[in-house]
Amino acid sequence: MLRLTWVQPEDLIGHELRQAAQDGRDPSAIAARWRAAGGREAPARAGASTQPASPRLRLLAEDLLDGLADLPSPLTDQEPTELDRIKALCPEWPAPRPEAVLPARLEAAWLGRAAGCLLGKPVEKLTLTGIRLLAKAAGNWPPTAYFTARGLPAALTATYPWNRRSAPTSLAENIDGMPEDDDLNYPLLGLLLLQRHGRTFTTADVARVWLDELPAGRTFTAERLAYRNLLTGLEPPHTARHRNPFREWIGALIRADVHGWTNPGDPAAAAEQAHRDATLTHTANGVYAAMFAAAVIATAATGTHDVHACLRTGLAVVPPASRLAEAVRHGVHLAETHAGFDTVVDALHARHSPTHHWVHAVPNTALLAAALTHADGDFTGSVSRAVSGGWDTDSNGATAGSVAGLLAGSPAALPEHWTAPLKNRLATSVGDFDGTGFDTLAHLTHREATRP
Repeated sequence: MLRLTWVQPEDLIGHELRQAAQDGRDPSAIAARWRAAGGREAPARAGASTQPASPRLRLLAEDLLDGLADLPSPLTDQEPTELDRIKALCPEWPAPRPEAVLPARLEAAWLGRAAGCLLGKPVEKLTLTGIRLLAKAAGNWPPTAYFTARGLPAALTATYPWNRRSAPTSLAENIDGMPEDDDLNYPLLGLLLLQRHGRTFTTADVARVWLDELPAGRTFTAERLAYRNLLTGLEPPHTARHRNPFREWIGALIRADVHGWTNPGDPAAAAEQAHRDATLTHTANGVYAAMFAAAVIATAATGTHDVHACLRTGLAVVPPASRLAEAVRHGVHLAETHAGFDTVVDALHARHSPTHHWVHAVPNTALLAAALTHADGDFTGSVSRAVSGGWDTDSNGATAGSVAGLLAGSPAALPEHWTAPLKNRLATSVGDFDGTGFDTLAHLTHREATRP
């Protein structure tokens, strides 16, 4: 039986109950109805439970999802989604100071994003314990090179199996160019978006590009549900809200790079572009994560700021009383306080893992900020720390690599053991980009960055 992940109502209800508790709604009565009817918790790590629900239970899940959506949240005023309301809450909204960016810097960003993603791919979905044990057994802790299965005890890899889809293309002994990944597909879609609609694109334009160029099977979590909602006739921003419990997860953040790359020195413009992109699929903290990343990247793209200034600028476009802003500030504080990054990671997991899914934007953005802070701009240190922290390893590694690549300034400044296995070749199902080199992608990005 075909069991499509991330869309089954009986699986979505558990995620929405958790989301309701996080944003201050009271889901207790609805949760009681679900459990009394025999409903299960959401899958802890997978996208679907192993067994489908009965037709009766599935219909109940749909009704309860709609009932949860009607519950008021006390956090609405301090965590709005509308751009004008976000800006009104940000007293230090950055002023534009557009600067030039060289293609070499953008090529380093593309390469850094790919390398960081590739480092995280084989350990995606693994527990923190599993990641640490596998790397330590290979003599690669903290990970300063791609993960390998060579020489590892069979019992260890049986207990902590590599990501099934990624291991054949992302373990060190298997790498042959950059394999396809959604963390690279979305920057490509962002390029297509800018090429076709310019920087004044609308959220509806984002939807059009997706429907034209993005295979539905290459979407996950919030993106898959927004795609489904588009096909049923819903329009943005309702596509982000309708039966979508993943609307504060990490998906919008991984689409933010191209908005930062094409607005060097103008983090406000980058954040506003990221907002129009993100609201197709996300709300509130999910949108803030994208705006934060875009502003950080736009600041780093100038080559005139250190990573700490970039992170401060990123926080300037996030409502300061939001859960995401608080989590980022906490992550940065931990990184500034502790010499050992494992201690930082343990503290972040103690705070966030009991209440958040491993793909949620709040803990992952906090980890990203902590990793970049602790590494102080060093490329290997940035991607290593981002991946070693667990949770969404490939996405965090990708964004950390993008920022650190920009700060490095050119492909030659990146360690060859990260870039050589990429072979200047990217695999993708998006548009005509399959097999494209990162140097070509940098020139295409530079063209969009310099368009009037």
